[in-house]
Amino acid sequence: MDTTSPIFSKTDNLKFFRTLNKRVNDYFKENNLNKTGNWKLHVKTVVMFTIFLTPYFFLLAMDMPFWVYLLLNVVIGIGMAGVGMNVMHDGNHGAYSSKSWVNKFMGGSIYILAGNVYNWQVQHNVLHHTYTNILGHDEDLEAGRIMRFTKEAKWYRFHKFQHFYSVFLYGLLTFNWSITTDFLQMKRYLKRNLSYGEFKKPSIRWTTLVITKVIYFSIWLVLPMVLGITWWKVLLGFLVMHYTAGVILSVVFQLAHVVEETDNPIPDDNGEIENTWAIHQLFTTANFAPKNWLVNYYTGGLNHQIEHHIFPNISHVHYGKIGEIVKQTAQECNLPYFEFKSTRAALQSHFKHLKELGQKPQFT
Repeated sequence: MDTTSPIFSKTDNLKFFRTLNKRVNDYFKENNLNKTGNWKLHVKTVVMFTIFLTPYFFLLAMDMPFWVYLLLNVVIGIGMAGVGMNVMHDGNHGAYSSKSWVNKFMGGSIYILAGNVYNWQVQHNVLHHTYTNILGHDEDLEAGRIMRFTKEAKWYRFHKFQHFYSVFLYGLLTFNWSITTDFLQMKRYLKRNLSYGEFKKPSIRWTTLVITKVIYFSIWLVLPMVLGITWWKVLLGFLVMHYTAGVILSVVFQLAHVVEETDNPIPDDNGEIENTWAIHQLFTTANFAPKNWLVNYYTGGLNHQIEHHIFPNISHVHYGKIGEIVKQTAQECNLPYFEFKSTRAALQSHFKHLKELGQKPQFT
């Protein structure tokens, strides 16, 4: 990762963000709405946690056929991703509630999803949201040698097959969180003195990480074994749960940023990005299936990534409405507004893009 931060242009002759921000603020004032979550989000929280935890308690309490056991772990994975996208995500953006303690509590749900609040906030809120799609700064584009997400990344012969093997690797996302990623990220972020909000002592960060990991593995691995579930079934179920959640979360991200339409801007020799930060988000982000009720509901509005990137502190329950304002303002300014009408169209664009990146040597 490059530690020299790019600088965004401060010149907005189109007055895009000023106009958009005023229109969005007026929408909330005129409709007497808070920008944070409402009763719809509260109900959804109960729904997602029910999907996530109910199968777990069934697994602990009942003896069942092996295929039912595996199926319930798939459901847990679906619920795990649902909690992450709908509850944890809004909480760690400070968008779940107007009360900070509620946001911290809901954001803390990441600890039972195998993650860590500090790491997630730095990686997502600071690096990804600030330097979206900029190679060397947005860690969501980093996958080691095995995947190539931009034409600037080094090309290897095996990338020719990445559109085939990618989905198998996507499923390892949250499993890697639980085992290695959090430890590597914390070491890297603390060395760079990165933080989101209050900067706590490294000793506190490491202690929190170790304690929460012990609790996490006690819940998902130790307790089921203590209650009599065979060790290999527990481990297999754990893998199935994580693989399900990992595929869902990875694909949702990829459809928003790694598609044919989106850009990967490169800083100039002075380290400057051509556009302002808000306009940069339009060039690097895409929406998908904006009219699909189920996709909207389950992904926590992450199919409205454009709105989320420009207004990360607004709860996803409002994205459908403010999306109309963002789209209109972008069109008036002759700026891009990338939008796939369906999830299928976005998937096709993503895997086609992977195929193209895999067949072409790096940009020079």
